[in-house]
Amino acid sequence: MQCKKGEIYGLVGANGAGKTTLFKILLGLVTADSGTVEITGDGTKKIGGIIEKPALYPYLSAQENLRLFAKIQGADASETTVENALKQVGLPLHRTDPVRNFSMGMKQRLGIAVALLNNPSCLLLDEPFSGLDPMGIEALKKLILQLAERTNMAILISSHIIEVLSSVCSKLSIIHEGTIIQTGTTNNILAACTKRYTLCGKNIQQASFLAEYDAIHVGQCMSISATTEEIPEIILKLTQQQISITSCKPELDVQQLFNLKRS
Repeated sequence: MQCKKGEIYGLVGANGAGKTTLFKILLGLVTADSGTVEITGDGTKKIGGIIEKPALYPYLSAQENLRLFAKIQGADASETTVENALKQVGLPLHRTDPVRNFSMGMKQRLGIAVALLNNPSCLLLDEPFSGLDPMGIEALKKLILQLAERTNMAILISSHIIEVLSSVCSKLSIIHEGTIIQTGTTNNILAACTKRYTLCGKNIQQASFLAEYDAIHVGQCMSISATTEEIPEIILKLTQQQISITSCKPELDVQQLFNLKRS
C-alpha cells in the first residue's frame, strides 16, 4: 500500500479482517511479523491517528484535553495552538463543558484535533464513521476532504462501509482475513463489485428498452443489470426519449469485494 501526500486512501474490510491491527502497526503500537512502514522516510514520527474511537478525558473540556495532549506530545500548548486546533476541525472555541456531553461527531472532531497537534504528514482514522448518524457522516466526510486539501496530508481511513469510503477516497484497498486482496482506484474497485445500477427519473418506467437490462421497477426508479461502460449509453438513450435522470447509483455487491482475486 502507498498513500501519497494530499491523497485520501480507503481500507475496506469486514469486522475482524485486520484493519485495526494494520493501523496499530502503522502507528508503531504493534510489531509486524514482516514488512516495513515508511512515513516520508522518517519511520512513524510524522504520523497521527485515532484507533477505534477517540481517547479523550471525559471530565475535561475540549480546550483542557488539547492542552493536556499537547504537553504529553511535547507540542506547543499555548492558547493560540488550542484555538487553531479547534478552528481546524470546526469546533466551538469557547465551549467549557466536559467532553462527556459531546455528541459522537464532536468527539471524533476533537480526536482529529488531538491527532493533528504535532502537524503529522500522515493521518490514520480507524472506523471514524462508526456510531454517527447520516448528518454526522456527511459533516465528517466534508471535514476530511477539507483537511486533505488544506494540509496536503496523506489520509488513510478504514471502514467496513464501502459506500461511505468511495465518496471521499481516490484509492481503495480491500483487506480480507489479514491480507490485502485488491488495490486500485475507487472507480475500478466499484466497477468490479457492481452488477446493477439504480436509475431514477420522472416517467422512467416508459423506457421499454430497459427490459433488455433485466429492469425492476421501483417507484420513480429502475434497477438494471448493466456494466459501467454501458451506463453512459443508457443515460443518453433515456435523454433522447425526453426522460431526465435525476440520479444513477451503483448497487454494490459487498460479497463480490471478497471474491476479487488478490492483486
